[in-house]
Amino acid sequence: MENNVKLLEGLQFIVTNLAQQADGHVIQSKIFAGKGYTKLAEKYAEHAVEERDYVGKCIDRLLDLGAEVKLECKKEAPVYYDPIEWIKYDLQISKNGLQWLKTIIELAKDDYTTYDILIDYYKDEEEDLYWGEQQLELIETIGKQNWILRQM
Repeated sequence: MENNVKLLEGLQFIVTNLAQQADGHVIQSKIFAGKGYTKLAEKYAEHAVEERDYVGKCIDRLLDLGAEVKLECKKEAPVYYDPIEWIKYDLQISKNGLQWLKTIIELAKDDYTTYDILIDYYKDEEEDLYWGEQQLELIETIGKQNWILRQM
């Protein structure tokens, strides 16, 4: 039963934090669009939609499991005007999140429905991590200005 409580707390944690992360991605998308970084703006706008989808799935699962869903506050998160600094920040969020997510997935191993939701979310986050690493390697290879031109 203790694992079930921790799993429910983990799902609620995802709802709270991923909802704010989606808001952050919308803000970053708008900032990047305002600077003419169309490709980055589109990427983060789409990413926000994907995150909202996972928030919805976690809310549905909490309700299916008879849990109470909460609208929790989370502390302020940074906003970046430099896209490279943003990618570095977002990459670290992915690294930390994937590490944490592994523990919650382990708790869900006997709850196949929740497990599948979390595995899908893990795969999406892992893809984001690889994208961030790839972008930083690309910046190092072609230079900041050339990379920025590719984002327009």
